[in-house]
Amino acid sequence: MSQTAPSPSETLGFQAEVKQLLHLMIHSLYSNKEIFLRELVSNASDACDKLRFEAIDHPELLAGDSELGIRVSYDKAARTLTLSDNGIGLSRDEAIANLGTIARSGTREFFSQLTGDKQKDAQLIGQFGVGFYSSFIVADRVTVVSRRAGAEGAIRWESDGQGEFTIGEAERAGRGTDVTLHLRAEEDELLNGWKLREILRRYSDHISLPIRMAKEEWDAEKNEQVKKDEWEAVNQASALWTRAKSDITDEQYREFYKTISHDFDDPLTWTHNRVEGRSEYTQLLYLPKHAPFDLWDRDARRGVKLYVKRVFIMDDAEQLLPSYLRFVRGVIDSADLPLNVSREILQESRDVRAIREGSAKRILSLLEELAENKKDDYAAFWTEFGQVLKEGAGEDPANRERLAKLLRFASTHTGDAAQTVSLADYLSRAKEGQDKIYYVTADSHSAAGSSPHLEIFRKKGIEVLLLSDRVDEWMLSYLREFEGKSLVSVAKGGLDLADLADEEEKKRQTEVAEEFKPLVERLQQALKDQVKEVRVTLRLVDSPACVVVGQNELSPHLLRMLKAAGQDAPDVKPVLEINPEHALIGRIGQAADEEFGDWARLLLDQAMLAEGAQIADPAAFVKRMNALLLKA
Repeated sequence: MSQTAPSPSETLGFQAEVKQLLHLMIHSLYSNKEIFLRELVSNASDACDKLRFEAIDHPELLAGDSELGIRVSYDKAARTLTLSDNGIGLSRDEAIANLGTIARSGTREFFSQLTGDKQKDAQLIGQFGVGFYSSFIVADRVTVVSRRAGAEGAIRWESDGQGEFTIGEAERAGRGTDVTLHLRAEEDELLNGWKLREILRRYSDHISLPIRMAKEEWDAEKNEQVKKDEWEAVNQASALWTRAKSDITDEQYREFYKTISHDFDDPLTWTHNRVEGRSEYTQLLYLPKHAPFDLWDRDARRGVKLYVKRVFIMDDAEQLLPSYLRFVRGVIDSADLPLNVSREILQESRDVRAIREGSAKRILSLLEELAENKKDDYAAFWTEFGQVLKEGAGEDPANRERLAKLLRFASTHTGDAAQTVSLADYLSRAKEGQDKIYYVTADSHSAAGSSPHLEIFRKKGIEVLLLSDRVDEWMLSYLREFEGKSLVSVAKGGLDLADLADEEEKKRQTEVAEEFKPLVERLQQALKDQVKEVRVTLRLVDSPACVVVGQNELSPHLLRMLKAAGQDAPDVKPVLEINPEHALIGRIGQAADEEFGDWARLLLDQAMLAEGAQIADPAAFVKRMNALLLKA
């Protein structure tokens, strides 16, 4: 095919974040330099997978060159290392988008997490999917020549990693991409066929495409290895998930995870199974050690890789796992789905529903095994992904009981913010006669731990779960009980502690209610526009008052979250409960009529603040408090 002469190149600047990233790559990650080859091989494999997928509808893209593969070559004289593929290739716009910018959200969060710790920074690089830039660990210049499948011409991209790149037209006989690294002076070992083969076998043996290098033989006269005009595969070139588990080493499992996830750290654990029955599929699923930066980004595409009969279909088939397991990485290869399956078909397919249900159960089994036998690993998992797993209580009613056993919380028993207490742990410490699981929700752990609602529970030695994750209120709307015991908020009115009270306490409750009836009526009259009811309680020990809501009303914490999110929230008047044993209540009872209203409002505002709520008029609160302090 005739080619027009290349046009002059255009020089463009990198995205600002890329400049920072390149500096980090060159100066901070040198000890991890071998990973660059794994990343480039992974990108080439992805390019071939994408071509195979596009060729399902456009078979002409494969015309004349249907055997997909990757070639690695080096030139000692020129000090270059080149990796070539015959995959989908890049257009000019795609080259600028993929090689000149980090085309993902969250770059600011990425750089805010960099610490100077090489190992940790390497993990972050992987999480942000920017493996191409690792080329600059070993190269002082990188050249990319690529031709998009179906296009007439090719493009040439080049950069020294110093802040700019050039792009222009080029010549390439067929589709695909050549990435040429101009190696730094100290990288002589990469100009060695044996060393390159060793790196490729270690990191990329599981790649399902053949990775070929020119055969070499020893030339005694030249006293060196000499390349032959013949290429040989250096990897097994079979999809790892299709092999028998007994034929796969743990190291191969780990390297495969790193390739598909672009994570530089090992996975926490994994499960590999072949499922037969109504739906036939193979699953290789991994739990990462660390949460990705975009775990809470609703627009981020996520999911496992979908293959059909070993043909790559899509990178992020989120339909194959429920949303609360969106952190899972891996591959699912179906024998039943059509090759031209689309996202719309996935949403409606019975086979996909069977795969999703089966895969969810497999992951839950994996988590149960961790929780039972590797408690430290499960604690590490929970720290990273616990909030996401809590979403399952509402999203997956079929597995709600299994999920409930996997949940972990902070509690008054442990005394710290670590979420280590299971519901089974809680029940094992429950008091005799206790038929409820008590909890309190707040904006933070410290606010939950200092809630006045806990006072009677601490006095009686009853454990209370301290919930401060934003997802907790939503989770609790679905998780109502565990092993027959109701989950009850200590901030709800009508809290029934009668079963835990002795006869003397019950008698005292009746007497106090009658004794303080006049004060309750005065407070009710003074606060009639602000509270639903005023009543005496013995749930308080050190605080003069607290506010509660009805058992079937939204909690104050949930109402605050809804309002903060700009959503409509009902206007719920709280119930004010007073502590008859507190000296301040006695002082208010003696107040003259002209100042009683100020005392009543001060008492309510204090109770609202202790609950973590905002009071309606802070300036009036301060003025009222100062006036009463001066009088006192």
